[in-house]
Amino acid sequence: MTNEMRTLSLVPQGSLEGYIQAANAYPMLTAEEEKDLGERLHYHGDLDAAKQLILSHLRFVIHVARNYSGYGLPQADLIQEGNIGLMKAVRRFNPSMGVRLISFAIHWVKAEIHEYVLRNWRIVKVATTKAQRKLFFNLRKNKKRLGWFSQDEVDMVARELGVSVHDVREMESRMSMNDMSFDLSDDDDENESNTIAPVLFLDDKYSDFAGKIEEDNWENDATDKLTLALSNLDERSRSIIRERWLVDDKTKSTLQELANRYNVSAERIRQLEKNAMKKLRVAIEA
Repeated sequence: MTNEMRTLSLVPQGSLEGYIQAANAYPMLTAEEEKDLGERLHYHGDLDAAKQLILSHLRFVIHVARNYSGYGLPQADLIQEGNIGLMKAVRRFNPSMGVRLISFAIHWVKAEIHEYVLRNWRIVKVATTKAQRKLFFNLRKNKKRLGWFSQDEVDMVARELGVSVHDVREMESRMSMNDMSFDLSDDDDENESNTIAPVLFLDDKYSDFAGKIEEDNWENDATDKLTLALSNLDERSRSIIRERWLVDDKTKSTLQELANRYNVSAERIRQLEKNAMKKLRVAIEA
């Protein structure tokens, strides 16, 4: 990874909001553009292509990083770690696999954020082994009630995660403890009872982030196709579609109103509308 690529992961020191706005300003790539850039990087080592792939996906890293805000760690640092994961994914991305980059990169982005959380959430590390890491990010998801696990719940968690009962009990104990500061602030005693454990804000493992991104990409693609298809209609058909489907119900024109405007029958307007809708449907599904 070159120094130029590494600097892309750094969040500006001035304003996080400014960084987020800048990241959202980079245009999203179409599937064809992403594949072309991926091939240039994978087969020819084109770093400019890598840069474009990274910049166009910064918004997704921000989205993922927000799911970890409950740990009390700086949002800028979470985003930076996620961007490092994104760069690792871009470096390993093979467009011939037939998947979008975001579906491939989500694992690397989360992995880097997980490592950062585990390194910095507590002064005393709560998870060092593979089994402990698995428990750390899945334990609270399996709780059905507040308080300590019952023996049946412990057995169920151990069985589902493939770890020992001892590991479950030990991790639950670790996660229930809090770090103590040597220098207490003036309001620590007043707010201590209101402290909320970061484990209550664990990332939702059931969310289909990749699926949501693909859905958004499909909607954007469909909108572009619809706009192009409308421009290819004749002026009268385009006006009919606009007056019948692209305005509020209160201002929607009836078939008879359009018939009076164009000096034709209402049945003719209905036929023109039907033919125009058929053309639009074919264009969107192509």
